[in-house]
Amino acid sequence: SLRENHKQIRPHYVSGAIGLMRDGSIGLRDANAIPLAERAQVNALIAQANRDRAALYREIALANKRPEWEGEIRSTFAQRWIERAPAGWYYQNPSGAWVQK
Repeated sequence: SLRENHKQIRPHYVSGAIGLMRDGSIGLRDANAIPLAERAQVNALIAQANRDRAALYREIALANKRPEWEGEIRSTFAQRWIERAPAGWYYQNPSGAWVQK
């Protein structure tokens, strides 16, 4: 589930290993912040989270009968995720650079 995934992935936001991307997905920012033995699992968690997010954005666009809005919906959600992120988490600014909140 989304909640379970978030619980497992949260420590990696805190460590700065992952961050919020400007397209509404999450990305690996610093693989070295993740112990080697955990990297495959974290990559799988990121992939699952991004599949869930992509499905959400697509569903919202389709529910509004506006599939072409998907990019705009992603941007709007990206801004919300960033606004709600705790201090210390990383996110991508509009030019794509990683910034610590």
